[in-house]
Amino acid sequence: MATFDRNQATRYAGSLAETDLYDAGLRAYMLRVYNYMALGMGITGLAALGIFMMSVTDNPANAVAQLNNGMMLTNFGVALFASPLKWLVILAPLAMVFFLSFRIQKMSVGAAQSTFWIYAALVGISFSSILLVYTHESVARVFFITAASFESLSLFGYTTQKDLFGWGSFLFMGLIGIVIASLVNIFIGFSALQFAVSVIGVLVFAGLAAYDTQQIKEMYSSGDSDVVAGRKAVMGALRLYLDFINLFIMLLQLFGNRE
Repeated sequence: MATFDRNQATRYAGSLAETDLYDAGLRAYMLRVYNYMALGMGITGLAALGIFMMSVTDNPANAVAQLNNGMMLTNFGVALFASPLKWLVILAPLAMVFFLSFRIQKMSVGAAQSTFWIYAALVGISFSSILLVYTHESVARVFFITAASFESLSLFGYTTQKDLFGWGSFLFMGLIGIVIASLVNIFIGFSALQFAVSVIGVLVFAGLAAYDTQQIKEMYSSGDSDVVAGRKAVMGALRLYLDFINLFIMLLQLFGNRE
């Protein structure tokens, strides 16, 4: 009987040690994901601010064009926002995110990280136009609202015991609907449709923040090699980054103050 008890105690202690090791590995993995995402957001913000400062001027002698809101553009600003180059600025991030998504399994961890940083910088260049359209105070306000909301939603996705897998199909259908409606509205310019897209977009990307967090958590495996774990961390950071960026855009369209 004593031998049986000792065996049970040994197995129990072993299972606790394995559980503690798994939990420590999971926490380190998720922290790596969030750090990559945060660094990507920082790169985006710095790129957006830097390009904006290079594009506008308050000195009429250096200005070559003036916008309706009174801002004056430099030669660099005109080339970036008022020439065919603007299509490259718009489409380059889309091309990069597809490249990273389809090629990441063949990349080294360092190459995947570098591609993600480049993508974040391209998004920042594209986002610099937001600072031409919306007041800087409203951009900052909406950013902090987005950050607080995203943190709560991601924490829910990480801690909830509820399986969010069933949300996937509904969120995907909502995402497709948003894309189609946005493309249609480019041609018709219907403000009510834009408002509806923004409201639905907030709900969809809020749901994706929680859903993707849970999916990223479930992707973790203590048996992964350093390379596999690194790729997963970069891909997880990309998913959360996209959720944050799109949630920010939708909230900005609803609550941002235009210049």
